[in-house]
Amino acid sequence: MKRMIGFILFWIAVGMTIMLFITNGILAVCIIILFLILGYNLFIC
Repeated sequence: MKRMIGFILFWIAVGMTIMLFITNGILAVCIIILFLILGYNLFIC
């Protein structure tokens, strides 16, 4: 369980770092929605 939480926190940090370089708010929201849907499908299926 600790490894999974660590893995999740690592990728959250990677995503936050990428968002620092994306200044367009609409593009950032689209990427967030895409990754949320993808992550949900990977976690459930």
